[in-house]
Formats: sequence, structure tokens, C-alpha cells
Amino acid sequence: MKKKFAIVGCGRIAQRHAEHIANYGELVAVCDNVEAKADELAEKYSCLPFYSIEDLLKAEIKIDVVTICSPNGLHASHSISALNSGYNVLCEKPLALNTEDCGSMIQASEKNNKRLFAIKQNRFNPPVSHVKELIDKGVLGDIHSVQLNCFWNRNEDYYKNSWKGTKKLDGGTLFTQFSHFIDLLYWMIGDVTDCKAMFNNYAHQGIIEFEDTGVVILNFKNGAIGTVNYTVNSFGKNMEGSLTIFGSKGTVKIGGQYLNELEYQNIQDYKIENLPQGNKPNNYGNYTGSMSNHGKVYENVISVLEHNSPISASSFEALKTVEIIEKIYKYRTI
Repeated sequence: MKKKFAIVGCGRIAQRHAEHIANYGELVAVCDNVEAKADELAEKYSCLPFYSIEDLLKAEIKIDVVTICSPNGLHASHSISALNSGYNVLCEKPLALNTEDCGSMIQASEKNNKRLFAIKQNRFNPPVSHVKELIDKGVLGDIHSVQLNCFWNRNEDYYKNSWKGTKKLDGGTLFTQFSHFIDLLYWMIGDVTDCKAMFNNYAHQGIIEFEDTGVVILNFKNGAIGTVNYTVNSFGKNMEGSLTIFGSKGTVKIGGQYLNELEYQNIQDYKIENLPQGNKPNNYGNYTGSMSNHGKVYENVISVLEHNSPISASSFEALKTVEIIEKIYKYRTI
């Protein structure tokens, strides 16, 4: 029997979730406080619309998983409400905007014996998953340093009439645009012990309440050092999302706009060959986002619930991503 899903938040990313739910399960309800958004998505997928999460959660309908696609700053409260109502939860990135809220979400999951899934779809990019395997097997040797570059474009229209760009509901460029990239640093290289950072808002004065550009230096627990250079000021369009890893036995660069291409390799006694073609990036009209691997996320969710399979990205790992961003942002003054 197909797993039944509900979506909270009917914005752009919810459209992508609804498509994949239709492929892997059944969408039975959607919820948004903007009634027209809920009605439109409900009509498209022949499901029930709700206009508050309270009404959704008290409705007597069968739901296996509530997918949280609401603004970042509402992820914690919406997830906790769903977990306390006895539902499994799949939460979009970031898990929350601070580690305290992440911890409360995990506690609610454990208290109610329900799963809390985190969406980390870039882990499924073919070059990313392959290089992760090489690191785990020691093929690259000791990791000495890593460079992460995130050069995207987010113009004024992206933030217009939106919660995006606000500290309360968005949180910052690292949370909304690049948290998937920070997740990969933790997943592939390890935990961060300390960092230094500088920020500025060059091109979005009066448009966003935080930085549009940042430079970060990281110390990892394993002794490696790293840099993160990011901006949403790439002129006209996204330019690059790349990760370069320098090990004692090899150097690898994963690049393209979305960490979707193997751009360079020089590895002792090894060559990466015949990587499968990755999925296309999410397309949102005037701009594109990360790779569209949400289908693999839903495959994992269903496999975990039906067969108790290993989870692809745990809520603890999602908390660690937020923790690293918190460490970086402690230097932010804008």
C-alpha cells in the first residue's frame, strides 16, 4: 500500500515535493495559510486543502509522513507539532535556524517514536557520492585541506514579496542557498572545531537583512583546514558550486554549478570513470537551485519506513549542519 503524505507550505519547493510524492506515494493533503496556494496544489493533485497546520493535524485522515516545506523559521514549530500529533516528518533544509530548535525537534521525534527525516539531496549527486566513498576507503589518503566555492545569483525579484531575505524566517544566505554545501563539508570531511569569517552586503541593500557575500576559514577536527567563499552576486546567473579536496594520495574537484560535474582528478593508482549522469537542477523560472534528487530522498523515506533501511541523512547530521552555520555566523554583524 502506498505511503500517504501531507505537505505543509505550498511554495515553489512544494511543487517539486508533490511531483515526487505522486511518483512514490500518495499526496492526501496540503496546507498553506495563503488559501489560494493550498487550493491550487490541492486541485492539481486531487487532495484536501487546509489553511492552518492545526486544522490539518486534527483532521481525521490517514497520513504517514508530513513534509515540511514552510519558511525556514517555521520548520521547528511545524515539525514538532506534526511529531507530537503522531506523524513522521520529512523536513526541508535547513532543519531549523538554531541548534536549540533542532534539538527540540529530535527530542519530539524520540518522545513520540516517530522518524524525523532531513533532506540532503546533494549527497546523491554521482560525483559527490563516489568521492565520499573514496574518502571513506582511504583512497585519497589523509585529507589536508578543502575549498568550497558557491557563486550563485539571486536578484531582487527572488526576494520580492517573500519571507526570503528576512533574518526571522530565512536566517541567512548560508541557510537558504548553501546549507546543502555545508552539509557536504560535514559529511565528507568531518566536524568543524572553530572558524573565522567576514561578511558584507554589497548588492542587496534594502532587499535582504543579512550578507550577500562571505569568506570563511575552517578548522576541522581531523586536522584539515578549509575555506568557504560564497556569494549570490554572480552577474546574471549562477556560476559555480564546487568542492576541491586535497589529500595525501590525490586531489579531486567536483564542480559545475551544483556540484554535478567531476572537473579534475589526480589520484594515486586510481581513476574515477563512468559516473552515471546526474539529474537536472531544480528550475524555478528565473533561477535554478540545487540538483533535483528529491526522488532519491523519497525512495529512502519509504524504504526506511517499510524495511527499516538505513536513513540517508539523519536529523543529527542536519543539526550538525546548523551548528556549523551557527559557528560561522557568530561573526556576523549585519
